[in-house]
Amino acid sequence: MTYTFSNKMGNLAPSAIREILKATSQPGIIPFAAGNPAPEAFPIEAVREISARLLEERPVDCLQYGITEGYAPLRQRVREDIRNRLRIGSEEDDLIITSGAQQVVDLATKALCNEGDVVIAESPSFIGSLNTFRSYGVRLRGVPLQADGMDVDALEAILRAESNVRFIYTIPNYQNPSGVTMGLEKRRRVYELARQYNVLILEDNPYGELRYEGEALPCIKSFDTEGIVIYAGSFSKILSPGLRVGYALAPAQIIAKMTVGKQASDVHTPIFNQIIVDEWLKNYDVAAHIEHIRAIYKAKRDLMCGGLAGTVLQFQRPAGGLFLWCGLPEGVDMLGYARRSVEKKVAVVPGVAFAVEPGDPINAVRLNFSTPTDAQLKQGVEILSMLNAEL
Repeated sequence: MTYTFSNKMGNLAPSAIREILKATSQPGIIPFAAGNPAPEAFPIEAVREISARLLEERPVDCLQYGITEGYAPLRQRVREDIRNRLRIGSEEDDLIITSGAQQVVDLATKALCNEGDVVIAESPSFIGSLNTFRSYGVRLRGVPLQADGMDVDALEAILRAESNVRFIYTIPNYQNPSGVTMGLEKRRRVYELARQYNVLILEDNPYGELRYEGEALPCIKSFDTEGIVIYAGSFSKILSPGLRVGYALAPAQIIAKMTVGKQASDVHTPIFNQIIVDEWLKNYDVAAHIEHIRAIYKAKRDLMCGGLAGTVLQFQRPAGGLFLWCGLPEGVDMLGYARRSVEKKVAVVPGVAFAVEPGDPINAVRLNFSTPTDAQLKQGVEILSMLNAEL
């Protein structure tokens, strides 16, 4: 039988990262192409204790349906935490618990975009979000990244030229894939441009707690007096990606539409997982845990950066996050480099996977330092250093 797929899915290619990750299952492959938390970063004993106690004391609560907006105690706890810690959230905002921050991107796009509408994103940007936008038939416009975030002059030029921009998508902290952090003045400028041109901002902040140096910068949402910022948060990088618990904070009218969209997708985020997150936040020293995982990832970052220093790869040392964005010398074929590295048992992601628009001038690869063991990091950078010497 010949299968006919919808227009939304027919032209949607598989995630290049997921396809490359298949190579990591081969014996001996060093997984610089991944993005998973380090196994030693998981609070396994805490989750084990919480799960056992919940199934002993509250099994029905954990195994029953929940409401779409999310487990009420967790919603309240998260609202209080981000209000006190990040200084975000107003009386006009509401919060929904989602199946990871990726679902925030999906629900926001579902609620706000028609086919042919424009979404602006940093270029390069996270392939998972880009594929979500493409699945809804939006037209993507890319804004080049600079050392301190998106080029705001280029952003304004797009806003002037396009009449149906629905929102600006940005990862301001330790951006995936580039590792870039948007500076304070650019954060303010992005917000002012969105306000001036009457468009929304989708601020995706999955890596905000993974800061290894410098001072934390205010979220763009903290400037929001106009109700134009949707904030996406996640517990995937600090607790567990497998639990799939994230959240969106946004004006109540937007959250209401996202709630209806979620009802059509998965009814609600698994209630057992939500209660685990709530109990962890309530009863454990989360701040100490975050300091612990920061130390793990900082050491891994330093190991990778130190090993690649002085090679032909060009990179900006990230102040946080999980990724190193490495520019290749002019004339080096990016896809060929990725293939050769896999042949040498090191999996990397070619930068074209993160291109927003066809033809974006990207000649780089993304490396991840959180997933490999320290021994793999040392071996992998040695292999890449030898490969780089051959260029």
